Amino acid sequence: MSKNKKKTASFFSSKTISKALSNYKKIQEQKRIKEIKLKKIAEKNEIIKERKELRALEEKLNKESNKLKLKEEELKLKEKESKIRDEQQKIENKRLIKKDEDLGQIDKDLRLKEKELKLISDDQYRKDIDLKAREEEQRKKELKEKRKKEKILKEVILEEEEKKRIEGLKIKEWEERFDREQKMKEQKEIEKEQRLKQRELNELSSKNDNENINTELSTQLENFEVDKTSEN
Repeated sequence: MSKNKKKTASFFSSKTISKALSNYKKIQEQKRIKEIKLKKIAEKNEIIKERKELRALEEKLNKESNKLKLKEEELKLKEKESKIRDEQQKIENKRLIKKDEDLGQIDKDLRLKEKELKLISDDQYRKDIDLKAREEEQRKKELKEKRKKEKILKEVILEEEEKKRIEGLKIKEWEERFDREQKMKEQKEIEKEQRLKQRELNELSSKNDNENINTELSTQLENFEVDKTSEN
């Protein structure tokens, strides 16, 4: 009985250690998931910030483009005023061409930036899918562990109940055997007492018979002597 208790205590001790390790792994996994989520939020904020900067730059380019259009109109009007202004207009046109090239380069850079943002967005989407898959896998793992522990606990309870039942049967069987042995001992004692009493009765009866025989012999002897005396 003591051995079974030690086994049960050892089992529950191992179970406690296993539970502690499982909880530690769970906490570490939750921390990692939290870090991924925080990183995701930071990347989203960075994307929003870059999009705002792009919109501001587009507005600035639109304003610059409108200014250029106005300037071109002014230059067309001023072409008629003087030849000197003609040369100035050419210089200004060169400057505008250079600026258009710069704007084209900026537009090209913007398109590249949009592609980069799309790649980042796609990568973030894949990360979100992966994170959801990990969370689902973790949930299934925890559910499986919970069911396994519940099954083990149920088996332990059933095993303990079976041990108690068998122990109870053994105790009952021992009690019944003890009662039978006690009754047999009592019966033997009674029979022994009866034999002793019978022996005493037999001995007493034999003694009485001997006394009766001796008395009868003594009487016969006395009668014989009396008869003999009479003859004389």
